[in-house]
Amino acid sequence: MNTNSIDILKTMITDYLKQKIKTMTQINFGGTIETVITRAEFTLDQARKALQNESIAILGYGVQGPGQSLNLKDNGFNVIIGQRKGTDSWKKAQKDGWKEGINLFEPDEACFKASLISNLLSDAGQISNWPVVNKHLTKGKTLCFSHGFGITFSEKTGIIPPKDIDVILVAPKGSGTSVRRLFLQGKGINSSYAIHQDYSGKAKEKVLAMGIGIGSGYLFETSFEKEVYSDLTGERGVLMGALTGIMEAQYNVLRRNGHSPSEAFNETVEELTQSLMPLVAENGMDWMYANTSTTAQRGALDWRHRFRDAVEPVFNELYNSVISGKEAEIVIKANSKNNYKAQLEEELNGIRDSEMWQSGLQVRKLRS
Repeated sequence: MNTNSIDILKTMITDYLKQKIKTMTQINFGGTIETVITRAEFTLDQARKALQNESIAILGYGVQGPGQSLNLKDNGFNVIIGQRKGTDSWKKAQKDGWKEGINLFEPDEACFKASLISNLLSDAGQISNWPVVNKHLTKGKTLCFSHGFGITFSEKTGIIPPKDIDVILVAPKGSGTSVRRLFLQGKGINSSYAIHQDYSGKAKEKVLAMGIGIGSGYLFETSFEKEVYSDLTGERGVLMGALTGIMEAQYNVLRRNGHSPSEAFNETVEELTQSLMPLVAENGMDWMYANTSTTAQRGALDWRHRFRDAVEPVFNELYNSVISGKEAEIVIKANSKNNYKAQLEEELNGIRDSEMWQSGLQVRKLRS
């Protein structure tokens, strides 16, 4: 087959897939129309057919690996695990039913056997293991990520895939534990998807199939860059960093003004996580405001603007630090230190051993 014939065939395949995946649900997100893909438009049967000839290797069995691999397996996909033997993650994989030499292998062998490699190692792990992965990325294979870090900051990570493979991304918007828990409940976590390279002309079909296969509730399109920019901002911001800092600030103020640890923790954390946030998740913040006392409403409406105006400059600084690559440099430098794990444990102990979270330990025990 000559080059012209191959190009014509690729065009035909692409046109066919565009017709086949004509998706899609358009949603009005507060005035902005966005197209999303649900399991009704791209079904599990379609996903299975799209990947029926693929052997999917999940690299890493730490944060995202267990949930995604078990969901794919339960959904009928051909899945194997790549994990270093003898590690805690290897032992966990065995406990979860993966069998050495059958569907559990060292990373090198898993990459050799697979036609689709889903790299779910930590960002640091992806950097150190890139030579192992890269040597098995032969023509026509597919490389999948759940985080855009390695590709977006390739000048720092050295992760530059060959041009004759597909490179895709499916990023669940939650922890690996949530990916599995929601799947077992018959629900699905929302995920973003992106295509970095479409060598085969089938990358979109593959990425949607992976998204549905791991149990996504719906999929929305992004890019590798936008995924990592939003992810790093969210982790350092509302999801973890800012949330922890705000909680500590309120707890400290209450304690300095004579409130007991129990009262300070309940007013800061327990009521938020156990009572209010589940209601916000179900009905929205507007509903939350409408269903509290008039005293709470007035105070929250007034102070909301003060807090927003106070922290927005910090978020601007954070976002600029992310897109400049500074945050990536900090992560890579920290993870490369020989004593990183010991330093990390010391920092985590600082949170765990603080009065606030020791109070939380006791409060959780007293829940009835």
